Amino acid sequence: MIDQNEEIKIIIAIDGFSSCGKSTLAKALAQKLGYTYIDTGAMYRAASLYFLEQKIDTDNQSEIEKALKEIKIEINRSDQGMITLLNGKNVEDEIRSMRISNVVSEISAIPEVRKNIVAQQQLMGARKGIVMEGRDIGTVVFPEAEIKIFLTASPQIRVQRRYLELKNKGKNMTLQQVRKNLEKRDLLDSTRSHSPLRKAEDAIEIDNSQLSIDDQVDMILDLIQVKLLKTNTDL
Repeated sequence: MIDQNEEIKIIIAIDGFSSCGKSTLAKALAQKLGYTYIDTGAMYRAASLYFLEQKIDTDNQSEIEKALKEIKIEINRSDQGMITLLNGKNVEDEIRSMRISNVVSEISAIPEVRKNIVAQQQLMGARKGIVMEGRDIGTVVFPEAEIKIFLTASPQIRVQRRYLELKNKGKNMTLQQVRKNLEKRDLLDSTRSHSPLRKAEDAIEIDNSQLSIDDQVDMILDLIQVKLLKTNTDL
Protein backbone atom coordinates (compact mmCIF):
# COMPACT_ATOMS: atom_id res chain seq x y z
CA MET A 1 0.00 0.00 0.00
CA ILE A 2 1.23 3.50 -0.82
CA ASP A 3 2.35 5.58 2.13
CA GLN A 4 0.39 8.79 1.73
CA ASN A 5 2.94 10.56 3.91
CA GLU A 6 5.68 9.67 1.43
CA GLU A 7 7.89 12.71 0.93
CA ILE A 8 8.44 11.95 -2.74
CA LYS A 9 5.73 13.58 -4.82
CA ILE A 10 5.11 12.84 -8.46
CA ILE A 11 3.03 14.14 -11.36
CA ILE A 12 0.28 11.94 -12.75
CA ALA A 13 -0.79 12.94 -16.26
CA ILE A 14 -4.05 11.57 -17.65
CA ASP A 15 -4.89 12.26 -21.30
CA GLY A 16 -7.65 11.07 -23.58
CA PHE A 17 -10.66 12.01 -25.68
CA SER A 18 -13.82 13.61 -24.31
CA SER A 19 -16.09 11.53 -22.06
CA CYS A 20 -13.55 8.81 -21.36
CA GLY A 21 -13.92 9.35 -17.63
CA LYS A 22 -10.68 11.30 -17.15
CA SER A 23 -12.13 13.65 -14.54
CA THR A 24 -13.73 10.87 -12.50
CA LEU A 25 -10.50 8.88 -12.46
CA ALA A 26 -8.29 11.89 -11.73
CA LYS A 27 -10.49 13.01 -8.82
CA ALA A 28 -10.51 9.53 -7.30
CA LEU A 29 -6.73 9.21 -7.59
CA ALA A 30 -6.12 12.66 -6.13
CA GLN A 31 -8.35 11.90 -3.16
CA LYS A 32 -6.68 8.53 -2.58
CA LEU A 33 -3.20 10.02 -2.67
CA GLY A 34 -3.89 13.33 -1.00
CA TYR A 35 -2.77 15.05 -4.21
CA THR A 36 -4.17 18.15 -5.91
CA TYR A 37 -6.57 17.48 -8.78
CA ILE A 38 -6.44 19.87 -11.73
CA ASP A 39 -9.08 19.77 -14.45
CA THR A 40 -7.36 21.47 -17.37
CA GLY A 41 -10.48 21.16 -19.49
CA ALA A 42 -12.23 23.50 -17.07
CA MET A 43 -9.53 26.08 -17.69
CA TYR A 44 -10.07 25.99 -21.45
CA ARG A 45 -13.81 26.06 -20.92
CA ALA A 46 -13.49 29.14 -18.72
CA ALA A 47 -11.39 30.88 -21.37
CA SER A 48 -13.98 29.91 -23.99
CA LEU A 49 -16.76 31.39 -21.84
CA TYR A 50 -14.87 34.67 -21.61
CA PHE A 51 -14.31 34.75 -25.38
CA LEU A 52 -18.03 34.19 -25.99
CA GLU A 53 -19.24 36.70 -23.42
CA GLN A 54 -16.85 39.39 -24.62
CA LYS A 55 -17.48 38.54 -28.29
CA ILE A 56 -13.76 38.19 -28.99
CA ASP A 57 -12.91 37.95 -32.67
CA THR A 58 -10.81 34.76 -32.82
CA ASP A 59 -9.33 35.90 -36.14
CA ASN A 60 -8.01 39.10 -34.57
CA GLN A 61 -4.57 38.57 -33.02
CA SER A 62 -4.60 41.75 -30.94
CA GLU A 63 -8.07 41.00 -29.53
CA ILE A 64 -6.96 37.51 -28.51
CA GLU A 65 -3.81 38.77 -26.80
CA LYS A 66 -5.71 41.52 -25.00
CA ALA A 67 -8.39 39.08 -23.82
CA LEU A 68 -5.83 36.65 -22.42
CA LYS A 69 -4.34 39.42 -20.29
CA GLU A 70 -7.78 40.00 -18.78
CA ILE A 71 -8.48 36.36 -17.93
CA LYS A 72 -7.71 35.00 -14.47
CA ILE A 73 -8.66 31.37 -13.91
CA GLU A 74 -8.59 29.63 -10.55
CA ILE A 75 -9.59 26.12 -9.56
CA ASN A 76 -10.52 25.95 -5.89
CA ARG A 77 -11.86 23.36 -3.49
CA SER A 78 -15.33 23.88 -2.02
CA ASP A 79 -17.95 21.91 -0.07
CA GLN A 80 -19.40 20.88 -3.45
CA GLY A 81 -16.01 19.76 -4.77
CA MET A 82 -13.67 21.59 -7.12
CA ILE A 83 -15.05 24.79 -8.65
CA THR A 84 -13.75 26.98 -11.46
CA LEU A 85 -13.48 30.72 -10.99
CA LEU A 86 -13.24 33.11 -13.91
CA ASN A 87 -12.06 36.52 -12.74
CA GLY A 88 -13.36 35.71 -9.27
CA LYS A 89 -16.78 34.42 -10.38
CA ASN A 90 -17.89 30.81 -9.95
CA VAL A 91 -18.59 29.63 -13.50
CA GLU A 92 -18.62 25.89 -12.86
CA ASP A 93 -22.18 25.37 -14.13
CA GLU A 94 -21.86 27.69 -17.11
CA ILE A 95 -18.70 26.09 -18.48
CA ARG A 96 -20.28 22.61 -18.46
CA SER A 97 -23.08 23.66 -20.82
CA MET A 98 -23.39 22.41 -24.39
CA ARG A 99 -22.95 26.02 -25.49
CA ILE A 100 -19.36 25.86 -24.29
CA SER A 101 -18.86 22.26 -25.41
CA ASN A 102 -19.65 23.35 -28.95
CA VAL A 103 -16.83 25.92 -29.08
CA VAL A 104 -14.18 24.84 -26.56
CA SER A 105 -12.18 22.69 -28.98
CA GLU A 106 -11.99 25.53 -31.53
CA ILE A 107 -10.98 28.17 -29.00
CA SER A 108 -8.51 25.91 -27.21
CA ALA A 109 -6.86 25.20 -30.57
CA ILE A 110 -5.76 28.84 -30.83
CA PRO A 111 -1.96 28.75 -30.23
CA GLU A 112 -1.96 31.85 -28.01
CA VAL A 113 -4.71 30.39 -25.82
CA ARG A 114 -2.89 27.09 -25.40
CA LYS A 115 0.43 28.75 -24.60
CA ASN A 116 -1.25 30.92 -21.97
CA ILE A 117 -3.13 28.08 -20.29
CA VAL A 118 -0.18 25.65 -20.46
CA ALA A 119 2.03 28.20 -18.68
CA GLN A 120 -0.56 28.44 -15.89
CA GLN A 121 -0.78 24.65 -15.64
CA GLN A 122 2.98 24.27 -15.37
CA LEU A 123 3.03 26.74 -12.49
CA MET A 124 0.31 24.75 -10.74
CA GLY A 125 2.38 21.59 -10.97
CA ALA A 126 5.76 23.08 -10.07
CA ARG A 127 5.77 21.41 -6.64
CA LYS A 128 4.40 18.11 -7.96
CA GLY A 129 1.91 16.07 -5.95
CA ILE A 130 -0.76 16.63 -8.61
CA VAL A 131 -3.12 14.65 -10.81
CA MET A 132 -3.71 16.63 -13.99
CA GLU A 133 -6.03 15.53 -16.78
CA GLY A 134 -6.52 16.88 -20.25
CA ARG A 135 -5.39 16.25 -23.81
CA ASP A 136 -1.74 17.28 -23.91
CA ILE A 137 -0.57 16.82 -20.33
CA GLY A 138 1.83 13.95 -20.94
CA THR A 139 3.08 15.31 -24.26
CA VAL A 140 3.32 19.09 -23.77
CA VAL A 141 2.49 20.32 -20.27
CA PHE A 142 4.46 17.73 -18.30
CA PRO A 143 6.41 15.48 -20.69
CA GLU A 144 8.54 14.56 -17.66
CA ALA A 145 5.54 13.29 -15.64
CA GLU A 146 6.41 10.13 -13.73
CA ILE A 147 3.09 8.44 -14.53
CA LYS A 148 1.34 8.96 -17.87
CA ILE A 149 -2.04 7.41 -18.64
CA PHE A 150 -3.87 7.55 -21.96
CA LEU A 151 -7.51 6.75 -21.24
CA THR A 152 -9.81 5.35 -23.91
CA ALA A 153 -13.32 3.93 -24.19
CA SER A 154 -15.51 2.76 -27.05
CA PRO A 155 -17.41 5.49 -28.94
CA GLN A 156 -20.75 4.00 -27.85
CA ILE A 157 -19.75 4.05 -24.19
CA ARG A 158 -18.50 7.61 -24.43
CA VAL A 159 -21.71 8.85 -26.05
CA GLN A 160 -23.82 7.12 -23.42
CA ARG A 161 -21.73 8.54 -20.57
CA ARG A 162 -21.97 12.08 -21.92
CA TYR A 163 -25.69 11.73 -22.60
CA LEU A 164 -26.40 10.57 -19.04
CA GLU A 165 -24.18 13.29 -17.60
CA LEU A 166 -26.12 15.99 -19.46
CA LYS A 167 -29.46 14.38 -18.63
CA ASN A 168 -28.61 14.34 -14.92
CA LYS A 169 -27.88 18.06 -15.16
CA GLY A 170 -31.26 18.72 -16.75
CA LYS A 171 -29.86 19.28 -20.25
CA ASN A 172 -32.15 18.01 -23.01
CA MET A 173 -29.93 16.55 -25.71
CA THR A 174 -30.52 13.58 -27.99
CA LEU A 175 -28.00 10.77 -28.36
CA GLN A 176 -27.43 11.88 -31.95
CA GLN A 177 -26.65 15.45 -30.88
CA VAL A 178 -24.21 14.19 -28.26
CA ARG A 179 -22.55 11.86 -30.77
CA LYS A 180 -22.08 14.65 -33.33
CA ASN A 181 -20.60 16.95 -30.66
CA LEU A 182 -18.11 14.30 -29.54
CA GLU A 183 -17.12 13.46 -33.12
CA LYS A 184 -16.53 17.14 -33.88
CA ARG A 185 -14.43 17.60 -30.74
CA ASP A 186 -12.42 14.44 -31.41
CA LEU A 187 -11.54 15.66 -34.89
CA LEU A 188 -10.57 19.14 -33.75
CA ASP A 189 -8.58 17.90 -30.75
CA SER A 190 -6.58 15.37 -32.73
CA THR A 191 -5.90 17.47 -35.84
CA ARG A 192 -5.15 20.93 -34.44
CA SER A 193 -1.71 22.23 -35.36
CA HIS A 194 -0.70 23.22 -31.82
CA SER A 195 -0.49 20.49 -29.14
CA PRO A 196 -2.85 17.95 -30.73
CA LEU A 197 -4.26 15.13 -28.66
CA ARG A 198 -2.03 12.09 -28.98
CA LYS A 199 -0.71 9.31 -26.80
CA ALA A 200 2.75 9.95 -25.36
CA GLU A 201 5.24 7.26 -26.32
CA ASP A 202 5.73 6.27 -22.68
CA ALA A 203 2.06 6.50 -21.69
CA ILE A 204 0.14 3.44 -20.55
CA GLU A 205 -3.15 3.02 -22.41
CA ILE A 206 -6.19 1.93 -20.44
CA ASP A 207 -9.51 1.11 -22.12
CA ASN A 208 -12.05 1.60 -19.36
CA SER A 209 -15.14 0.67 -21.37
CA GLN A 210 -15.81 -2.26 -19.04
CA LEU A 211 -13.79 -1.18 -15.99
CA SER A 212 -15.19 0.25 -12.77
CA ILE A 213 -13.59 3.36 -11.30
CA ASP A 214 -12.19 1.21 -8.47
CA ASP A 215 -10.56 -1.11 -11.01
CA GLN A 216 -8.92 1.83 -12.75
CA VAL A 217 -7.70 3.39 -9.52
CA ASP A 218 -6.22 0.08 -8.33
CA MET A 219 -4.39 -0.37 -11.64
CA ILE A 220 -2.80 3.05 -11.45
CA LEU A 221 -1.99 2.80 -7.75
CA ASP A 222 -0.03 -0.34 -8.57
CA LEU A 223 1.89 1.58 -11.24
CA ILE A 224 2.60 4.40 -8.79
CA GLN A 225 3.77 1.95 -6.15
CA VAL A 226 6.31 0.48 -8.57
CA LYS A 227 7.44 3.97 -9.59
CA LEU A 228 7.91 5.14 -6.01
CA LEU A 229 9.81 2.01 -5.05
CA LYS A 230 12.12 2.46 -8.04
CA THR A 231 12.62 6.14 -7.17
CA ASN A 232 13.52 5.25 -3.57
CA THR A 233 15.96 2.61 -4.82
CA ASP A 234 17.64 5.10 -7.14
CA LEU A 235 18.17 7.68 -4.40
